[in-house]
Amino acid sequence: MVLCHKLSTSDVNACQLLDPVADFEKENMVFWKKKKEPNPTSADEGPKTPPSPPSESPQASSPVGWLRRVLGKTNELLRTDIRDLWKEGGRLVDDDFLRELYAILVRTDMGAAMASRIVDSIKDQYRGRRVEMEDVLKVVRERVADSLRSRGGSLKLAGTPPSVILVVGVNGSGKTTSIAKLAAKLTSQGNRVLLAAGDTFRAAAVAQLKVWAERIGCDIVLGDQGSDPGSVAYRAVQRAVDEAFDVCIIDTAGRLQTQSNLMQQLEKIKRVIQKQVPAGPHEVLLVLDATAGQNAISQAKGFSEAAGCTGIVLAKLDGTAKGGVIIPIAEQFGLPVKFIGVGEKMTDLEEFSPTDFAAALFT
Repeated sequence: MVLCHKLSTSDVNACQLLDPVADFEKENMVFWKKKKEPNPTSADEGPKTPPSPPSESPQASSPVGWLRRVLGKTNELLRTDIRDLWKEGGRLVDDDFLRELYAILVRTDMGAAMASRIVDSIKDQYRGRRVEMEDVLKVVRERVADSLRSRGGSLKLAGTPPSVILVVGVNGSGKTTSIAKLAAKLTSQGNRVLLAAGDTFRAAAVAQLKVWAERIGCDIVLGDQGSDPGSVAYRAVQRAVDEAFDVCIIDTAGRLQTQSNLMQQLEKIKRVIQKQVPAGPHEVLLVLDATAGQNAISQAKGFSEAAGCTGIVLAKLDGTAKGGVIIPIAEQFGLPVKFIGVGEKMTDLEEFSPTDFAAALFT
């Protein structure tokens, strides 16, 4: 049986009795721990509608400076290692220098192909000459920005509502939290958002999404534990059409890209959506954990083939020294990075800017 309702206070209180250690994804432990220590500025203990952004947002003051703080671990690795290439004064661009630079770039997980192109560009421009660090960083920024810019793109919404967004990813990637942040962002922009808790195999994931829905102030469609995720998706899209919701966001079971039976379930959900909205889903967003590094590439391959992903949400970007993994994912699979998760607050989901990313990563 599938249930569709707005949550009561008793529903929310009941959700808080679950054991987070047994069920919840690692990155969501903070969500439950903060229940014991209320913090009005967090996404988890804020008001039941999305908190208003601060009067002076980080983006308003300096987009690049703000992103540099988010990418602090990757930036620190690069700055330290690249600075070591210059002992004093300029550095001669010879084979030794180029080999050392290549090794440093690969350590960011940007991939061998991009690192090779950057090194080739520097060799073509400066071989046999002495260069300063900023000369090299300028080339790196330009090449990275050009690569990502061609694969950029904003969230695609339907001309005629409802827009249907399917969200996929493995357990622990930050999928459920990213759904909540996206719902909060769309709600704050004046959209009526309906959530569908399609991860019916994990009661904790459903309970968590229920609490997020209450915080945001949006409706949610639920199903019994172990019930068919396709039925939840069907009821959600049907309700979105009947009640004129602007956006319907569907969670799916956290799965590995190697689990063929679960991948078949994704294909079934897509067919179910199209019975109600032939053009749907309008977006299939793959949530990747930035801290996974190169493993995120294999995830992208599996999901892209099975689910027909249209974009990436890169979560936990603030907690990794492997921020360069965005580059090979975008290049190999032609998938634009549409959002980046940059913290624990409800508002910590930002649209991805290739130019700002390159400038912040290589400064």
